[in-house]
Amino acid sequence: MVSDPAPGAGHRPAGPAARAPAPPDGRRRPRRARAWVRRAAVLGLLGLLAVELVLGWPSLTSALSHLRAPHAGWLAGAVAAELASMGMYARMQRRLLLSAGVRVSIRRHVALAYAAHSLSVTLPGGPAFSTRFNYQQMRRFGATPAVASWCIALSGILSATALAVVTAAGVLTANGTPQLLALAALAVAGLLITLGVRQVTHHPERLKPAARAALARVNRIRRRPAAAGLDRLRAFVDQLRAARLTPTHAAAAGTYATLNWLLDAGCLWMCFLAVGGGRIGVTQLLLAFCAGMAAASITIVPGGLGVIDSALILGLVAGGVDTGTAIATVVLYRIISFGFVIGAGWVSWLVIRYRTAHAVPPPTPTLGG
Repeated sequence: MVSDPAPGAGHRPAGPAARAPAPPDGRRRPRRARAWVRRAAVLGLLGLLAVELVLGWPSLTSALSHLRAPHAGWLAGAVAAELASMGMYARMQRRLLLSAGVRVSIRRHVALAYAAHSLSVTLPGGPAFSTRFNYQQMRRFGATPAVASWCIALSGILSATALAVVTAAGVLTANGTPQLLALAALAVAGLLITLGVRQVTHHPERLKPAARAALARVNRIRRRPAAAGLDRLRAFVDQLRAARLTPTHAAAAGTYATLNWLLDAGCLWMCFLAVGGGRIGVTQLLLAFCAGMAAASITIVPGGLGVIDSALILGLVAGGVDTGTAIATVVLYRIISFGFVIGAGWVSWLVIRYRTAHAVPPPTPTLGG
């Protein structure tokens, strides 16, 4: 028996009959509408970036006037520290996905970290766009909806906890004598959080009563039956069984989260040295850095322009740095951590979008006779 030829093989009829039938009007309109929406979104994004640049230009030029020619060696070190910082964040997320059995190359994780970071700090309401983009890409990596959501939530918790640990360590050593008891309590608190996360992922069925009650309240507000969506919720909770956060994975992820902040602070320190700042205490620099990052969490201005900068400058001045050197340090740090990293992030976003749009679907198997 002769099997049917594979699509594209064998003789093709000539003429109009060989052409694929044109899609009906009803299908063409949504495609055109989506194309116009994408173009409008890109144009709107470019317009937003242009407006941000115009509004921030006077402040930028005023700040740049304080920036002297930086020392090339320390400048290269600052760039390397910032790149390493982004790499640590990518490795943290990769480790969390590995704990759920999802293995993806570090290169793809680094590209995702840059792109998601750029969305988060550039766009109004950026964290929402960043979270959605992270979720979509992790689903393409092969993560289930529950594992992708779990990884995004836990990476945010780990990052916030690591910043709190760095801040607390700076505060506790501010007088030059570490308070070992308080530091030990901080370590125990971090351990308890990790153990709590492990318990949730090892026994997700414990979440079902609380999740069922929350779903019933939501359905009551939406005026739907209390059990609406319950099957999907159960499946979502059951998927969490794949997320086995072993002590090794948890320790590695926590270490990467902490190194992410410490290397970022190291970039600020090298910027200080690059502009000829002299010497500054580690505690003073850490406290100034943490003040700036705390300001970043409450600002609604894209990139925290003006807010983060002011907090960093005030923190450095409070640590004994003269105002001119503090401004020059922060300007150089923001050029690297904001300008350079955001530029690389948008390039990563465009590359990811292009590859996603032009991804070749797997071939459809043909049936033989």
